[in-house]
Amino acid sequence: MDRFKGAGQSAGKSIYELALGNEFSKLHPRIRERFSLHSGSASAAVGRGTMDAVWHHPLAKLPLHIGKMRNIMFPESGASVPFTVENYSYKDRFGRETVTWIRTFRFPKRIRRFDATMIFSRSRGCIVDYLGNKQHLAVDLDMEATAAGGIRLRSGEQRFYEGWAGFRFPDAFTGQADVEEWFDDEAGLFRVRVEVKSPLLGDVFRYEGRFENSMERAGIAVPPHVLPIRTERRE
Repeated sequence: MDRFKGAGQSAGKSIYELALGNEFSKLHPRIRERFSLHSGSASAAVGRGTMDAVWHHPLAKLPLHIGKMRNIMFPESGASVPFTVENYSYKDRFGRETVTWIRTFRFPKRIRRFDATMIFSRSRGCIVDYLGNKQHLAVDLDMEATAAGGIRLRSGEQRFYEGWAGFRFPDAFTGQADVEEWFDDEAGLFRVRVEVKSPLLGDVFRYEGRFENSMERAGIAVPPHVLPIRTERRE
């Protein structure tokens, strides 16, 4: 896969259009709409639906318990879990186009969030996905348009940043994510599939389901609850 399909930051283009380049036009119109947000669009994409299945490997429970403290995955499993995803676009404190991915899962006994913020990095030639509400984990994403007009994202190199410290995770200790989102014309719904695998455990975490998407008018200020507590400059 060509890691650099775009050509730098351009006004009026989403970070996904920059990353995909000409492939962006291959996306289904409803997918293209959802992934077209940029700081000047004054729109937000809010999805509401149900995850048919949410699952994690029993041996991954401890790291998932740690992750929940930073809104990076969680140690619950279930079926028919109510779900929302909130995508807002804004320029962060360093002037970078940023898109929020605030995923909320409503389990019977508790509510869990899986937070991320994405930017397009010219220096790395790809989307960088900051995981969690303090952006401690930075993950390179490869993406492509699928034959059905969906979008597929796969994680690459992963880095940890905290204070002065910064290092790359060895591949053996990373969770490799494979995400696909597409529009089901027959059902009139968006569908999503997320799988996280580990070289040590195999399947670690996954969820899949469907949702309706609403393109909503966004004000000048992004809602505080979708913003990260800390913003990391290092990409």
